[in-house]
Amino acid sequence: MTERKPAPLPLIDEPPAERADAARNRRRLVEAAQRIVAERGVAGLALDEVAREAGVGVGTAYRRFGDVSGLAYTLLESHEVRFQEAFLAGPPPLGPGAPPAARIRAFLEALLDLQEGQWDLRLLATRKASDGYGSGPYNIYHLHLMRLLEELDPQVDARYLASVLLALLQPAVLDHQRRVLQLGAERIRAGLADVLDDLLRRIAG
Repeated sequence: MTERKPAPLPLIDEPPAERADAARNRRRLVEAAQRIVAERGVAGLALDEVAREAGVGVGTAYRRFGDVSGLAYTLLESHEVRFQEAFLAGPPPLGPGAPPAARIRAFLEALLDLQEGQWDLRLLATRKASDGYGSGPYNIYHLHLMRLLEELDPQVDARYLASVLLALLQPAVLDHQRRVLQLGAERIRAGLADVLDDLLRRIAG
């Protein structure tokens, strides 16, 4: 019997086709936001300021991004697409070809690296709980982990466990651990490894 391969996961949504003037305004706004972040940091991001820097109407900026969180997501798009391509089709253990336990571990470690590398932007993009748990990237992460957990053991509650693992890596949780609990990056990484070791041991046992 031929093994049925799972359908591929979708990459981050492609922006809809745009008129030339709309595409030009979007590019100007993104470039202005990137300049502001480079010069003043993420704290300097505000849609009104970005619109002025870009020479674009403030209303256009709000229609395009909704709020500053939407703008932050846009600034993360290229990094997000590369990350998704890596875990969907890249080399193992992050990509296909490694055992599911190894892929789960590689995925969570890579996601933590991604969060740490874009700390303030990701925190801004997910400052409302719905932005973090209802976003396109989160849904793709959750489905990816579910499939790996089901491959590891079809009897586990993969939907629940995937959500638990992703909760550990929500930007707001990591920010609380670092700023309030004063946990260093290595301690957070070691704690994640301990939780994952215990979970994988229980599933395998």
